[in-house]
Amino acid sequence: MIKSTVGHVEIRKMDSDKFVDSEDQLAIEEPLEIQLSYHAEGERIIKNISVTMRTPGNDEELAVGFLFTEGIIQNSNQVEAIKTDPFQENTLLVSLFDDVEPVLQKTERNFYTTSSCGVCGKSSIDAIRTVSVFRNEEDEICLPAELFYGLPDKIKKQQHLFESTGGLHAATLFDLDGNFVRLREDVGRHNALDKLIGEALLGYRLPLHTSILLLSGRASFELVQKSIMAGIKIIAAVGAPSSLAVHLAKEAGITLIGFLRKERFNIYSAWQRVRL
Repeated sequence: MIKSTVGHVEIRKMDSDKFVDSEDQLAIEEPLEIQLSYHAEGERIIKNISVTMRTPGNDEELAVGFLFTEGIIQNSNQVEAIKTDPFQENTLLVSLFDDVEPVLQKTERNFYTTSSCGVCGKSSIDAIRTVSVFRNEEDEICLPAELFYGLPDKIKKQQHLFESTGGLHAATLFDLDGNFVRLREDVGRHNALDKLIGEALLGYRLPLHTSILLLSGRASFELVQKSIMAGIKIIAAVGAPSSLAVHLAKEAGITLIGFLRKERFNIYSAWQRVRL
């Protein structure tokens, strides 16, 4: 059964010094428990990896995207099956093939991430950094500045749930000509990006070297880190980047753009990829 991503609630509006009874639409926020099944020491082990607060929909993409961007798995060929628990609809079990050993040493968590923070459950600062399977190879990408101007308007045409609720974040991929490719939405900005990367992982389209990632909000450390894992070289955000996001982008050679508006934006790193 496909779960609704939008809920309805009765509200009372204050309008021109009078109350008006009405109905509002809200983005659904529910927990998703991601479990991992793998073979170790002669037996099948099931381990709780994380509980994340998310908007229902594209849960399989979210689960494998999360496991990939956390460095637990390296490609979709390692995944044997993805199943929903028939008795617990908000639980997803990702099973790996018997010969696959997940990388779990640096993923100790409190098993809970909120919709606003995807690294809150990490047990140490060292566990935040993951190593991408895609090398940061040299490239000759150099895009005209005006290509970025129209991206926010293009995302508005695609972001249907945001229009109805105003409460969702979007992660969007464009090609290097500025053409819309794909979008995912969620109450958690990190979940939206994991869904987007998970879809590319399952579709065998990684690395995303020739894609532009547009974020509907701010650019945080975790979003830059996940982008590095997917091989993304250009990130544009409507909002501000954090200092740690800029530091990581410079370290990884990623072009990081913030405060993207019509005919204006800031380039914080690797500005050689943008020309007048």
